[in-house]
Amino acid sequence: MPRKRKNRNCRRLESEKNFKPSGIPSMELEKVILELDEFEAIRLCDYEGMNQIEAGEALGVSRGTVQRLLLTGRKKIVDVLLHSKELVMKNDH
Repeated sequence: MPRKRKNRNCRRLESEKNFKPSGIPSMELEKVILELDEFEAIRLCDYEGMNQIEAGEALGVSRGTVQRLLLTGRKKIVDVLLHSKELVMKNDH
């Protein structure tokens, strides 16, 4: 049985955010969900310039968890850009 997911200290989004290629209706696009903790890890490390240890402390998780969040989040973003998909960011998971 998997362990209970640890709470993460993430900023809340004001509302759901969607990013898609222009000129293609949303209903025709495959959607990729970027979890809030993945976005927050990317924001802290890539935008704010924190290292993984600092980001882990800010999120309240281990460095290894930050590394996994970065890996999955970045992969989703690249998938969206390469394959013309819609990126959806939600507050809940």
